[in-house]
Amino acid sequence: MNASRASELIPILEQEIVTGTLKPGSRLDETLLAERFSVSRTPVREALTRLAAAGLVVIRPRRGAIVATITIKDLMDMFEVMANLEGICARLAARRITPAEKIALSHAQSACQELASTENYDEYYARNIHLHSLIYKASHNEYLEKQTSELRTRLSPHRRLQVRIPGRIISSSNEHAGLVAAILDGNADLAEKLTRAHVTIQGERFNDFLATLPAHYTQEIA
Repeated sequence: MNASRASELIPILEQEIVTGTLKPGSRLDETLLAERFSVSRTPVREALTRLAAAGLVVIRPRRGAIVATITIKDLMDMFEVMANLEGICARLAARRITPAEKIALSHAQSACQELASTENYDEYYARNIHLHSLIYKASHNEYLEKQTSELRTRLSPHRRLQVRIPGRIISSSNEHAGLVAAILDGNADLAEKLTRAHVTIQGERFNDFLATLPAHYTQEIA
């Protein structure tokens, strides 16, 4: 029950942190949050722990939790590493994917494609996560899968915002089609190239991404 309640609190707090409603350095008092959401402190504590794992919260021993400070450079550095990790996953998946995994990946790509012309952002994001997780697993490198999944967790709030950029669901789904086809065809070079391009934020996508961030991010880039 506590885990379930924590899962309900996380997207609310995550959104408030990423959009700047809760600003960097703001104290996150467990008692006040418990009163606000009409829950005990246990699910609040669990939610804050998971948000800390995503890099959005800093938990200070005996002093409580505060909203973490994240700069644009921090985000760009993480996205750069993420693009390379996912690219390696795709390269290895193209070489190692099993017949059963090919079927699952094809179904996941179709599921994303079904929502390409909708504004069902949250469902698309969930399906997108599933598709990428299948690629990590198809690499058959457990250490790589773990590292990539952990960094994805840290970037998740910002990748969720990306999905809401107008036209991003359609372009994301089209990119999926290309990189999945490369993996299924066993074209490791192309699979890595397309996957890295899919995750990398640059050019117009960088400007669109900046537009989703609250003002304090822009101030911190200087």
